[in-house]
Amino acid sequence: MAKPILQTKPSNLAKQMSLCLAGVSSILVFWVLWTFNDAWPTVSTLLATNNCPQIGQALNMSQDPIDATFYDDPNVRYTIDKRMSGWDEKRREWLKHHPTFVSENRVLLLTGSQPSACKNPLGDHWLLRFFKNKVDYCRIHGYDIFYNNALLDPKMGSYWTKIPLVKAAMVAHPEVVWIFWVDSDAIFTDMEFKIPLERYKDHNFVVHGWPNLIYEKKSWVAVNAGIFLIRNCQWSMDFLNVWAGMGPKSPDYTKWGRILRSTLKDKLFPESDDQSALVYLLLKEKKKWGDMIYVENEYYLHGYWLEIVNRFDEINEKYVEVEKGARRLRRRHAEAVSESYAAEREGYLGEGRRRRRPFITHFTGCQPCSGDHNPEYVEDACWVGMERALNFADNQVLRNYGFVHPDVENGSSYVSPLPFDFPGDESDGIRLR
Repeated sequence: MAKPILQTKPSNLAKQMSLCLAGVSSILVFWVLWTFNDAWPTVSTLLATNNCPQIGQALNMSQDPIDATFYDDPNVRYTIDKRMSGWDEKRREWLKHHPTFVSENRVLLLTGSQPSACKNPLGDHWLLRFFKNKVDYCRIHGYDIFYNNALLDPKMGSYWTKIPLVKAAMVAHPEVVWIFWVDSDAIFTDMEFKIPLERYKDHNFVVHGWPNLIYEKKSWVAVNAGIFLIRNCQWSMDFLNVWAGMGPKSPDYTKWGRILRSTLKDKLFPESDDQSALVYLLLKEKKKWGDMIYVENEYYLHGYWLEIVNRFDEINEKYVEVEKGARRLRRRHAEAVSESYAAEREGYLGEGRRRRRPFITHFTGCQPCSGDHNPEYVEDACWVGMERALNFADNQVLRNYGFVHPDVENGSSYVSPLPFDFPGDESDGIRLR
């Protein structure tokens, strides 16, 4: 496994700060003497003169050193058909010239939709609300986000479009450690939940799934490829090439369809698809690829919407009950410090997924853009479920702005001000449903 590029050790900063403080002490002595004879220099001038590192220094986005990096190599391509070699070294060299971007777990969320307008009259409105939800989540947790609606490779359409985009994003963002792909029809329904990236320190790919369905049942739905994390490293570059090699760009695309269908007995359609291909690589090339892939099921990295949307009231009641007994959690606070309250809430929620908000609710089969949802879904079940999920999530955001949707099923445009100390005894007048 290619080792991830880790951030500069804190000890280096400490040494720099010690030297800085020693320098400032010397300058202060001079400063006192100076005041007897001349104008008083400012502290900022002294610090700037002594080149002291600033604690909490912001990313330096205004300069790009003239030193040559991989961007100056005409052989480096963003396209999926050109193999990337030496990527870990290329990233390391770039970060050496851009030290303020060094981080252990910087995340870039990728999502997107088709280039053309939606066939469903409300489709573009749905996609806007789905995207707004992702922007909210990223803002709260300090993640970057990129929304793409361009087909980067004409031959890689449908569910394969994400693979060329993921590679291009890795090249465009060498400062990013994790690429987080989230399908456009997925909604974050626990805005507080922070991905446990430390859990995946020895892995390069994270996907929601069930090992028994992969290795025993050999099912094509053993994982869900619509949401995954992939590390920005050489292993991932190689993996993307292999994965894409089973897609429509490959001359063996038809052959791969036959292989996948014969291997995964519950796969009913003949085309090779990204999800079946992923299960196949886990199943058949476990040592080469599978050992570096973490199959997650301890939380809802992917939650099937039909099993979730009717439980929102029950889940919300549990959270309200917790907050009624914990005044600290009811305290109003700035959105920027929400993670500290989320960490404190953990001690009250207990174990078990059913007690917690599902991290992501995925509306697989609903097709909000085209409107051609799975015929097995009853009438407007998709649209009602999406409305509930979006408002359930939005309530968690709006609370920090002093408002709430009282009715998550019918109230996307209607909000009410929240009373002080909600949901304490004095605020029982509002009941969310």
